[in-house]
Amino acid sequence: MKNIALSITACALLALSSISTSAQVQTVLDGAYVKEHNATKRVIPYPHLREADVMWAKRIWQIVDLREKQNHSLYYPVEEIEDRKSLFDVIKHALLVDGSLTAYSLGPTDDDDEFRFPMSQSELDSLLNPWVVSYTEDPDTGDPIEVRTQDPVRGAGITQYQLKEDWLFDKQRSERYVRIIGICPMKEDYDDEGVKRGYKPLFWLYFPECRYVFANWDVYNFQNDAQRRTFE
Repeated sequence: MKNIALSITACALLALSSISTSAQVQTVLDGAYVKEHNATKRVIPYPHLREADVMWAKRIWQIVDLREKQNHSLYYPVEEIEDRKSLFDVIKHALLVDGSLTAYSLGPTDDDDEFRFPMSQSELDSLLNPWVVSYTEDPDTGDPIEVRTQDPVRGAGITQYQLKEDWLFDKQRSERYVRIIGICPMKEDYDDEGVKRGYKPLFWLYFPECRYVFANWDVYNFQNDAQRRTFE
């Protein structure tokens, strides 16, 4: 009976110890206040434009280089952390996990930017999580053995974005507007010897659709941690 009582007492002490430890873990706050993340932020609508009021318009394609200092907030963090992701990781999560964005392929000629070829989930998965085939030698027979490994596209390899924009002048309001129509991640392209050949466009995204996703993800504000801005 004494052994049974000792066993019960030991179990009770262990249970109390685990409860106390978990309570201590839950009360640890990594910061001075509790940060609230509301994933239902609304997108500010664009002012309505009438074709009759547009007296000048120009379509522009330009490159956003994330290696430049002013664009580092779109590139970092390279690895996801608790409350922040890079722009490409936000896009990848929306495509593969949430399904809240539609990617459009570059078409059979690899230069289509008119959003005519929506990609299926399987096409996206094979593009962003490709399988790489390599060969190793069997230690017993010396024969080559095929090894298949998955090599996902990571945000660290996306250092440029191509933007498709319309620049407009509204004579009714006497204002110039810039409307981003599409955004295309550009992946660094290397040959078999590891020499960089340039950049390879992955797909196009319709930017008005992206705004609803970008508005709910914070981008790092290096001047003030208390005032985060969103990707939108």
